[in-house]
Amino acid sequence: MEKSTEKNCWMILTARSNYMLTIEQISSIAEEYETPAYIFDIEELSKRIQSIRKITGEEIELCFAMKANPFLVHYIEPLVDRLEVCSPGEFAICEREKVNMNNVVLSGVYKNKNDIEYTMRMEYNIGLYTVESMAQWEILSDSVKQSQKKISVLLRLTNGNQFGLDATDINTIISNRNDYPYIMIKGIQYFSGTQKKNMEQIAKEIEELDNTCSHLLDEYNFQAEEIEYGPGLPVDYFSAEAANQNLNKFEQLMDLLKPIKSKYKIAVELGRYFTATCGIYLSKVVDIKANKGLGYCIIDGGIHHINYYGQMLALKFPVVDIIKSAHENSHSDIKEWTICGSLCTVNDVLMRKYPITNPDVGDVFVFYNTGAYSVTETGYLFLSREMPLILAVNNDGKEEKINILRDRIKTDVLNSRQQVCNIKEITR
Repeated sequence: MEKSTEKNCWMILTARSNYMLTIEQISSIAEEYETPAYIFDIEELSKRIQSIRKITGEEIELCFAMKANPFLVHYIEPLVDRLEVCSPGEFAICEREKVNMNNVVLSGVYKNKNDIEYTMRMEYNIGLYTVESMAQWEILSDSVKQSQKKISVLLRLTNGNQFGLDATDINTIISNRNDYPYIMIKGIQYFSGTQKKNMEQIAKEIEELDNTCSHLLDEYNFQAEEIEYGPGLPVDYFSAEAANQNLNKFEQLMDLLKPIKSKYKIAVELGRYFTATCGIYLSKVVDIKANKGLGYCIIDGGIHHINYYGQMLALKFPVVDIIKSAHENSHSDIKEWTICGSLCTVNDVLMRKYPITNPDVGDVFVFYNTGAYSVTETGYLFLSREMPLILAVNNDGKEEKINILRDRIKTDVLNSRQQVCNIKEITR
């Protein structure tokens, strides 16, 4: 236990050294805009994607799975080749952001007929549609027959879960492809899950993709032009290396793709791996107490704002800085603290037995690596608390530009009846 404590103290002291924004800048933002709040560091985001691009070169395309962080679409679109869009809501965001629809991959396990027909009526073309079931194939084929609009598709190969097509269904579609003159089948899409640390699993998936395409060529004389592959590369949230998110796994992925690069056009789809490092979450200590000898810090945020993949019972420590206030702690004898949020549930615990000295009201916890999923995947509506502020900070070396991407939003109006004058009573 003592060894673990030393490691985590070291993380606290050195967390900020590997990020673009300085602790002074973060402190200033916390003071001006208050907490809780998210900060997305656009310079860090750009730097990471550009570093990835240097590894891929021009041979392999990059696809951003926007579900990881839809607030960043405007900033990421110029840096990648494609955007994966998985719902009508995400598509609406792309429309508002004036995304080039030729770069959109319209994906998702459920595609509504009305939504597909809407895209057929648009003046511009969607870059690619994915097919995840025979029912989706029929919806697309009926829609293009009516609109006489040619579309390009990728057939998503399942890994055995609810997503994608079984290999037998892919065989059926390919064998009858000439019956669908408006649909151009470009190749295969594959994604089996996130946070995959085992590169052997990724190697097997790439081999399966190649074997599938080879089978389609041998049996049906179909040459797959391209493969879109989501490797689910991991982001380190809890180890001593979490403050220095290297690209070793991505370099290993490129080595695994080398044998098939000459066969297909390859697009690598990533979400978390692009955006996690650019996110910073700020939450202030609003109360401290000692209950039965145990120290508790209550912060103005909580688990409804922040979510680290793989966190178990709040026993793992993410990369954190603490901006100290001028107050003095009346419980200075306590050396390990449990950091709790502001929800009225015993589950709202972010870290247990966290080794800090003299925390007090007004201190700000700075949680790093929160650029993926935390902003959308957490339970915002629980207890009808206000949704936090979202800021984008872009420091171009000359000046610091701060944009408010979303102001604070009250959720009580979403969690209650409409105002009395708007209620419509229907009697049957």
